[in-house]
Amino acid sequence: MKKLSFLLIFTLTILVSHSHAQVQTNTQTNSSDNSIIEKATYRLFPTTNIYNFIKLNTRNGKMWQVQWSTDTDKRFVTNLSLVSLVGEADEKNGRFTLSPTQNINTFLLIDQLDGRVWQVQWSIDPEKRFIIPIE
Repeated sequence: MKKLSFLLIFTLTILVSHSHAQVQTNTQTNSSDNSIIEKATYRLFPTTNIYNFIKLNTRNGKMWQVQWSTDTDKRFVTNLSLVSLVGEADEKNGRFTLSPTQNINTFLLIDQLDGRVWQVQWSIDPEKRFIIPIE
């Protein structure tokens, strides 16, 4: 009985130790991935249209619509906003980020340092692209 109890405790100790080490490894991997993203000047945000992404300069809020395709004539990058939303001295990697909305063509841009928010509209049609502050 003592041998069985010892084996059971020993096995449980090994299992608990292994799972704890695995959780720590996963946490460390995820945190390093996040630090890379936070340090990135440019990020691509997918839209629900599989061919279109929004490229964001996370330092100053400038944005472009990027469309990929296997057809050369259907690939393009176009401006959504070339206006810097902060002064050059206030630029910082990771300052701006985008969140999708339930409208497939609309994202919300947020300045993560001061909380300002903009509505970002992308479209294949140039007249329907815009960015406006939400105040």
